[in-house]
Amino acid sequence: MNGETILVVDDNKEIVYSLGELLKYEGYEIIAAYDGMEALECLEKYHVDLILLDVMMPRLNGLSALMKIREKYKIPAIILSAKTEESDKVSGLILGADDYISKPYNAAELIARVKAQLRRYHTWGGSAPMANEDTIVNGGLVLDKKQRLIVVEGKEVKLTATEYKIVELLMSNTGQVFPAEQIYESVWEETADFTVENTVMVHIRHIREKIEIDTKNPKYIKVVWGIGYKMEKFN
Repeated sequence: MNGETILVVDDNKEIVYSLGELLKYEGYEIIAAYDGMEALECLEKYHVDLILLDVMMPRLNGLSALMKIREKYKIPAIILSAKTEESDKVSGLILGADDYISKPYNAAELIARVKAQLRRYHTWGGSAPMANEDTIVNGGLVLDKKQRLIVVEGKEVKLTATEYKIVELLMSNTGQVFPAEQIYESVWEETADFTVENTVMVHIRHIREKIEIDTKNPKYIKVVWGIGYKMEKFN
């Protein structure tokens, strides 16, 4: 037995039952809820290690429930929904979902993702990672300066050496605007000239492709028009 409890939230009782049986077979304890309001009530009453959350539900839909959940809890949450539009996926992840699986789901994939989220959650001691001298945490980004790597929403992302240096500079100074010339001189350690703006812009674009959920509406690295770039600050 895993000894871990999963809250399954869906207004379709057949789906709740089938998911429950699947998860029980893997050794998980199951709590069932049939709308967002009931899910919030369950979180007040019981210890929960992970939430599987449908989007389209009566009383309080999944995304609205997720917003309220994130006000109090850091429990991993996986959105499980028939809505496959990219905008719904992006909305769920921005609001605090740790993963998104579209229905109809593959049982083996769902179990693998559940295990991955629980492993990540317990790796960080049942809470969000804490910053220290070797780690910078900003929202869903975790920069490990010792290993020179970045974790984005629980998943390690591969950066080039130059990309890493840019991210480290911006994450070490969240909210501060850096002109392209200043980024270039700090990272490349060379005197900037009129050509460097394009060089920095290309690297920023590549970084965004790796760390942003929606590159057209970036959450972390923002352009301050006419000045430069900054890393938006999050708690």
